[in-house]
Amino acid sequence: MGNGELGMGNWEGEMNNNNKLMSRRSFVNLTGTGGMGLVAAVMGWSLQPKGVNAAVSNSNPVASLSPDDALKRLMDGNQRFVRHKSQHPHESRIRMAEVAQAQHPFATLLTCADSRVPPEILFDLGIGDLFDIRVAGNIVIPEVMGSIEYAVALLGTPLIMVLGHERCGAVTAAVKGESLPGHIGSFVKAIKPAISGIKGKSGDLVDEAVMANVQYQIERLKQNSAIVSEQLLNGKLKIVGGRYDLDTGEVTLI
Repeated sequence: MGNGELGMGNWEGEMNNNNKLMSRRSFVNLTGTGGMGLVAAVMGWSLQPKGVNAAVSNSNPVASLSPDDALKRLMDGNQRFVRHKSQHPHESRIRMAEVAQAQHPFATLLTCADSRVPPEILFDLGIGDLFDIRVAGNIVIPEVMGSIEYAVALLGTPLIMVLGHERCGAVTAAVKGESLPGHIGSFVKAIKPAISGIKGKSGDLVDEAVMANVQYQIERLKQNSAIVSEQLLNGKLKIVGGRYDLDTGEVTLI
């Protein structure tokens, strides 16, 4: 047997052993320890950096950052962007090397997929600063929920911002209630419950709906994620809503 075949045999043996570890009995036992324990047990092995850089990569530079400090850092960056004084931090090769083995974003952003709302630019941040989740209408669907829980439980981000924006096409479609082709209507369906209470209001209905949708998606996060709720209760996490103004570039907290 050649070295290549021997290596493959060892790999298959290790995989079989790993599969045994996640038997039905061990899975049940893990789930009893809570959502965060389960996520860490299932996914943590793949997040451990290998080699001599492990000790450095395992240190989390945002571990001591409070949710309020994280929010200030985010909003200060937006003010630099609005005033055309962006510093464009963390875009160098040195930064790429710093985060190559592990990521420690200080905030998780759930934003619309709109091309005019690029988080790193409008908050004047760079590589490794934000954990971005982008989907039309900034909606909390199961895949988005899982991504946020990953950021909270495994990466330790102390801040989540759900960011809507002015003249959002997804929200506009939900307000108009028109029939849409293909799967486009799926995100409209996820937004409609959020706008049921804005009927009869004066002013710009779409803008009212944008803010109502942000608040609704935040409530979905709080009510449907044990991982998020636990971190909120112990003060290690904060969730805020925001509205991005396409005309001025400014983010306003909702």
